[in-house]
Amino acid sequence: MIRTSLISLCLLSAASGAMAQPSLILTENGVDAIQATKEHPPLFAKAYRQAETRFARSIRDGLIVPVPTDPGGGYTHERHKENYKIIHDAGLLYQFTGEQKYLDHAEAYLLAYADMYTDLPLHPERKNQAPGKLFWQSLNEAVWLVYSIQGYDAIRDDLSPQSRERIETDLLRPMAEFLSTESPETFRKIHNHGTWAAAAVGMTGYALGDPELVERSLMGLDKDGTSGFLAQLDQLFSPDGYYTEGPYYQRYALMPFVLFGQAIENNEPDRKIFEYRDGILLKAITSTVQQSYGGKFFPINDAIREKGLDTIELVYGVAAAYSLTGDKGLLSIAEQQGVTVLTGDGLNVATSVANGDAEPFSYETMILSDGPDGNQGGLAILRMGKGDDAQTVVAKHTSQGMGHGHFDKLALILYDGGQEILTDYGAARFLNVPSKDGGRYLPENTSWAKQTVAHNTVVVNETTHFDGDWERAQESWPTIRFFETSDKVNIVSSTISDAYPDTDLTRTSLQISADDTRAPLLVDVFDVAAPKRSTIDLPFYFSGQLTDTDLPLQRYNARQTALGDKNGYQHLWTEAVADTPDGHSLFTWLNKDRFYTYHSLTSDAGEARIVRIGANDPNFNLRSQQGIMIRLKDSKTARFISVFEPHGTYDPAQEFTVESESQITSLQSTHKNRASLIRIEFSGGEALVIGLAEEPSDKKHTLTHDGRTYSWTGFYKIFRE
Repeated sequence: MIRTSLISLCLLSAASGAMAQPSLILTENGVDAIQATKEHPPLFAKAYRQAETRFARSIRDGLIVPVPTDPGGGYTHERHKENYKIIHDAGLLYQFTGEQKYLDHAEAYLLAYADMYTDLPLHPERKNQAPGKLFWQSLNEAVWLVYSIQGYDAIRDDLSPQSRERIETDLLRPMAEFLSTESPETFRKIHNHGTWAAAAVGMTGYALGDPELVERSLMGLDKDGTSGFLAQLDQLFSPDGYYTEGPYYQRYALMPFVLFGQAIENNEPDRKIFEYRDGILLKAITSTVQQSYGGKFFPINDAIREKGLDTIELVYGVAAAYSLTGDKGLLSIAEQQGVTVLTGDGLNVATSVANGDAEPFSYETMILSDGPDGNQGGLAILRMGKGDDAQTVVAKHTSQGMGHGHFDKLALILYDGGQEILTDYGAARFLNVPSKDGGRYLPENTSWAKQTVAHNTVVVNETTHFDGDWERAQESWPTIRFFETSDKVNIVSSTISDAYPDTDLTRTSLQISADDTRAPLLVDVFDVAAPKRSTIDLPFYFSGQLTDTDLPLQRYNARQTALGDKNGYQHLWTEAVADTPDGHSLFTWLNKDRFYTYHSLTSDAGEARIVRIGANDPNFNLRSQQGIMIRLKDSKTARFISVFEPHGTYDPAQEFTVESESQITSLQSTHKNRASLIRIEFSGGEALVIGLAEEPSDKKHTLTHDGRTYSWTGFYKIFRE
């Protein structure tokens, strides 16, 4: 329950006429520290200027509270978003300065919404999502309340009793009820929508001194713990802090988790919310940072690819985490963000950055387990090197990720030289662009982006994993068979047996430091065992310009046709095709200043296709991007060995090119007695040989290749010749 002492202090403050003391994110101690700072450090000063600019613009324009009519990105949608920021900022500026103009403006906006809210019908642009009143979905309503309640909390005790009564009776309490008792399906949902609703209702409860609202938000409508904020913490995060919907939605859900967590800590420290479940909130913040490269989040599942570490959700998260842990690596993230938040935590971060305390954040090779108990697969992140050139491999061996998950078990992304080399499509959505279906997920999100063929993983018989049924997919996940990391080799291997009926898919990815290459090699082995002869495809989508291939490609110059008619294949143009009678093929492309060669070796003869995204896209909703698809026909078992080799330098300014051709001269493989050898020869005469067993065990393996015998014990060994 809320602390009686806090309620008493609020009443005493109001009775004495003292300036209100906030009780949510900004606290009395934070206000005192901010007021005592003669010159704000740059990151805090920037946030302060932004708030003052927003306030000045709002004073100039006057109150604007339109009747809601537009979907995401439309005028009224964006106006109501701007208004909750005005209320929030005006309240905080009042705390910092005590100037009446800030209180008056926040009060005027809150009263205007109080006059409107109770008579509003459900939003006219509502569709499939749970509708709001101010916005087309109730999710945005919850965000509005999370921001606005902070502004109200900052001015509440200095308002007249009449204003408090009107704002609370006609706006805040009705909105809290709308988001909870009147929207039970959303409020009970273990999902980011449910998290925002719980945070909004709970923070309102603290601000109004209402223990009922607080308990409802923490324990659910029935107060039995099956839903509500604590259930969200229990079920949406793995023990490592991985959020089941993936990093994009982890970033979005992070804000209500962090803000409500801070409100709980500031009002009821005895709950020890930041120690709950072995510190899961702090783990969630740091794991969000780990799921990024070059400042952008890994774009798995329904992700907007442009989102990165500078999002406001993580700005709040970094400020909270640094104040709780003192981890100086977080300060380097704050430096990248370029701004902080107007709280005591934000001032703490900004001061430390200004004092030069920042240290590089420690990006690590790891597996972030998935599932509440950490037993539903995981996201493997393999890193090698330092700085912007550090190579990173993302092996998506996670569970489905609920309705926002994509059907791409055992998918792969490669980053190198500061660039995304093997890409993931992310979501087909233009967030808040009215002409693109009001910013909603587009039809192509279902017909393309979620489909298996849209990703760098195996497709059998041109059908999607789990037939595209997310509820069925939600019951299955890969088994991580092996994971090991060292200075020279990072390796992960996983398998899944029900993405297709009676079909085993096994993927083993090795990141290997090789003396003969400028950057590490990625060696990827994908094994497929199907119950009957099938067509098996392995596509890779790459970023860059093709410069070379060793195949006699037949171009489709006069007329292109779609590769198929469903399951995403209808969106792929075939630009060129060639047979691979010996299973070998080679493709080189240029990305920025570095060349990349993809060496492919398959267990049987097949074909290689150059494909491009964009067929059957009448509204131009899809990005145009090339991919390479290796296809094996009429196969029950198949092995795809793929080696990705960074090499060379391209400098158009200085007009020179170095090592534009691959340094790998041969890729061979031998398989016998449930073990394999993969031999990679380089132009300098050196060779790299990978011994790989079919199953992780301590068994000894011996194989002969080209007159040489190799022996090893365990799952794998690297021989350098």
